[in-house]
Amino acid sequence: MTDHKTIDYNGRKFRKAGADVEEIAVYRQDGDVVWAEFAGGEVRRGTVAGTRMEDGVLHLGYTLVLATGEVVCGHTVNTPEVAADGRLRLREVWERYGPHAATGVSYLDEVN
Repeated sequence: MTDHKTIDYNGRKFRKAGADVEEIAVYRQDGDVVWAEFAGGEVRRGTVAGTRMEDGVLHLGYTLVLATGEVVCGHTVNTPEVAADGRLRLREVWERYGPHAATGVSYLDEVN
């Protein structure tokens, strides 16, 4: 069983479950601060940044620049889970703001 408090995200790669192989986010970590950059598919550039709480949950803000030039902002709470194959899976509960306002749940799977 993985202790979520000891997860080191630095250098780990994630992509949305079922997404294009090119849409990979490389995570970085310094203490409790976690961030990532990504691009691919309809996202020209995306960033997330936030903190890892004591229980291992990530609280992140995000900004996306879409292929259309539109900018999407929001926040997400990511809860780490261990997939059947031992890799990490992040369950993200997200909310978008402004003209793209929406809420939902999605998953990020760790890739090698």
